[in-house]
Amino acid sequence: MEGGAGKGLECQKIMDGKASNGKGLKKAIPSCCLKAKASAPENDAKCHSTVVSGWFSEPQSCSDKAGNLMYFNNPMWPGEAHSLKVENILFQGKSEFQEILVFESSAYGKVLVLDGIVQLSEKDECAYQEMIAHLPLCSIESPKRVLVVGGGDGGVLREISRHSSVELIDICEIDKMVIDVCKKFFPQLYVGFEDPRVQLHVGDAVEFLRHVPEGKYDAIIVDSSDPVGPAQELVERPFFETTARALRPGGVLCNMAESMWLHTHLIQDMLSICRETFKGSVHYAWASVPTYPSGVIGFLLCSTEGPPVDFLHPVNPIEKLEGNLKCGRELRFYNSEIHSAAFALPSFVRREVSILHNSPTPAQRICVS
Repeated sequence: MEGGAGKGLECQKIMDGKASNGKGLKKAIPSCCLKAKASAPENDAKCHSTVVSGWFSEPQSCSDKAGNLMYFNNPMWPGEAHSLKVENILFQGKSEFQEILVFESSAYGKVLVLDGIVQLSEKDECAYQEMIAHLPLCSIESPKRVLVVGGGDGGVLREISRHSSVELIDICEIDKMVIDVCKKFFPQLYVGFEDPRVQLHVGDAVEFLRHVPEGKYDAIIVDSSDPVGPAQELVERPFFETTARALRPGGVLCNMAESMWLHTHLIQDMLSICRETFKGSVHYAWASVPTYPSGVIGFLLCSTEGPPVDFLHPVNPIEKLEGNLKCGRELRFYNSEIHSAAFALPSFVRREVSILHNSPTPAQRICVS
């Protein structure tokens, strides 16, 4: 997941950004879709390079003539693909940065897909959005200035808006088309942009952070796509160093950190970098999100040197916040008990991620620092 931190990233380096079809060529509609289209024109609404016989599947790997693995899209989880039944394709387009697809599924409601990879569904978006926002913000008292990197769907903004102490919410999203598409098809997420405290910056987050005054933010939340291609820069050492500089003493970072079932070597790299970069505490937490590969997603939480931050025990519990229902929607996943439980790690993770070997269990208030 991290581009220059060590040998643990060999699986990613081998692909070296060979995303999509490698040459920017338009993908052909599968022959089965062409046959279906000819025999049943009404099925045209279900035709897309990732939709076969009415089912969406995240792109799988294939081999070239030399027997080398080639990837149509994200190489982060070779050998598996998650499928959802498609009722109707609502939008498909290509921005300057990525392909965007929105479809109505039979089981998870509307689904947002970027470059062939599921980003969110109406049914389970609550788990990711609520956890990535409230794990950091409920761990510090009265956060006032927050930066969101990515998050163009608006869901993280929606969750931050529950915190009445927050005075400024900056968001830096590189792809304006993602914002526009979500405004039309995911209004329950886009509502986050309607908070008057939100200041939108469309552009490169790395460049944006270089110009941020030192110590400006109480919290930074990195809601990025998987670290292949442009997003890879968001999990490298220079980015973490720039992020730490932008946080006040005792400020917190929450970064999407992949799946413990698939990427313990990448988690190890991220924890190692952040342990050297942030002088407070460093933790790994996780949550269940059914439409993500392996059904779980991880979060990296770090604090800068200063007032100590106890991530495991929220000092700013969501249940006591006056603005909890400001967005007009009750929490569906997050609560203070889930907050603390998210830091309990399976035994295999503690074995495979060596930086956790000597860390006490959550009951002993673990702190990697």
